[in-house]
Amino acid sequence: MSSSTPELHRMGVAELAAALRERKVSAVEAARHQIGRIRQHQDLGAFVALDEDLALAQARAADASIATGNAPALAGVPIAHKDIFVTADQPTTAGSRILAGYRSPFDATVVRKLAEAGAVTLGKLSCDEFAMGSSNENVAVPAIGFDHAVPVRNPWDRERIPGGSSGGSAVAVAARLVPAATGTDTGGSIRQPASFCGVTGIKPTYGRASRYGMVAFASSLDQAGPFARSAEDCALMLSALCGPDPERDSTSLDRPAEDYSRSLGDSLEGLRIGVPREFLGDGVAPGVRAAIEAALAEYEKLGAKRVEVTLPRTELSIPVYYIIAAAEASSNLSRFDGVKFGHRAEKYRDLADMYAKTREEGFGDEVKRRIMIGTYVLSHGYYDAYYLQAQKVRRMIADDFRQAFAQCDLIAGPAAPTVAWKLGEHGDDPVADYLADIFTLPASLAGLPGMSVPAGFDGGMPVGLQLIGNYFSEAKLLNAAHRFQQATDWHQRTPQGF
Repeated sequence: MSSSTPELHRMGVAELAAALRERKVSAVEAARHQIGRIRQHQDLGAFVALDEDLALAQARAADASIATGNAPALAGVPIAHKDIFVTADQPTTAGSRILAGYRSPFDATVVRKLAEAGAVTLGKLSCDEFAMGSSNENVAVPAIGFDHAVPVRNPWDRERIPGGSSGGSAVAVAARLVPAATGTDTGGSIRQPASFCGVTGIKPTYGRASRYGMVAFASSLDQAGPFARSAEDCALMLSALCGPDPERDSTSLDRPAEDYSRSLGDSLEGLRIGVPREFLGDGVAPGVRAAIEAALAEYEKLGAKRVEVTLPRTELSIPVYYIIAAAEASSNLSRFDGVKFGHRAEKYRDLADMYAKTREEGFGDEVKRRIMIGTYVLSHGYYDAYYLQAQKVRRMIADDFRQAFAQCDLIAGPAAPTVAWKLGEHGDDPVADYLADIFTLPASLAGLPGMSVPAGFDGGMPVGLQLIGNYFSEAKLLNAAHRFQQATDWHQRTPQGF
């Protein structure tokens, strides 16, 4: 690496990919540098698996590809995957004891596509068990360097949560352990931790990224997406991981992969940004509201027009989501019974007792809570009253967005009503965690693309601006975020010591 090249961990995806192509740095050098940082900062609890030999083998292959002059876009760029994506070469636990020791015979499609794009996988990242949580405290497997499960710590304040369920991914990017990481968003699990950790994260339109090999939580809501420093970096990652997968994922959309960086830099003149009155109400912390208002003012300077819109069923998104998601979780997690894979209780009387004890030992409290809720709302006599009604309101929430997009091009507001809270603060009140998702849930229920962009601070903690687009408007979202980041430096801020 030349003396004029910045420290490797300071480089984002686009900058590092260019340096690798120009042979200013080798993929092996980049991988070793990031592995050193991961080990240096393992006290954050972000990584649950790290395979140095595998990473260096992939890096050497990337260097050989680069030497041909015809390497793929992400050749040699080190990344890490949320431990919800199955990987053939590394363990997959989904943050749960019930999958302790499990190794998949195949890679998830997202993992495969990023590998085909040349990315080097360093390891797996901590997440709330089966992606169920808003704080990354619901973890049952040890992080590297620990012999017991630990919550992931926010690098801006180690006594605070990073957000969830993709907290490990957000922290790994915020602490400059990797330039980019994968995550999943069921009800906001990319956007909320991106907001709390001061990084950029995007959830594409439902169906744009394959769910094959993603350990299922709620099948009609789960969607993969990237975390990175900037919108430009997210565009490169999203271009690689999206695309149809009809043979493996029946919910995958038959739309060709796109180059999401193609529109970066387009003018925002005349862009109509809708601001729902429900997103800036009394429940939003004053410092968060101030940061969002300042971001909206910046957009007006860039030529965008602010438009007041309404999403009247925003508050209903919380009960609707926690009925539908829990119902789907109850169905999806029934496969974990100790028969085919994962944990099995050592002592049991019969098959039914094995099921019960395996699940009692293997599932954490939050997972059990959601399974019980889901089983209840799907049971005879309650299906029509709860699950069916929730599906009807879900359609109404999507209709609210349709009416709003008749008046605007994008919707903006806070990703969360507050900044990250203290570790353990909501320990006795899981509903408080649920309420923190109020601004991310509506877009998830409607299947719309959304992202969080660093937009300021409140009391020293990051605030994220949420941008929501109409279906398949990822390029427009990313351009709006990119132009904002060209005019501000919030996304370049780094936690002290990192």
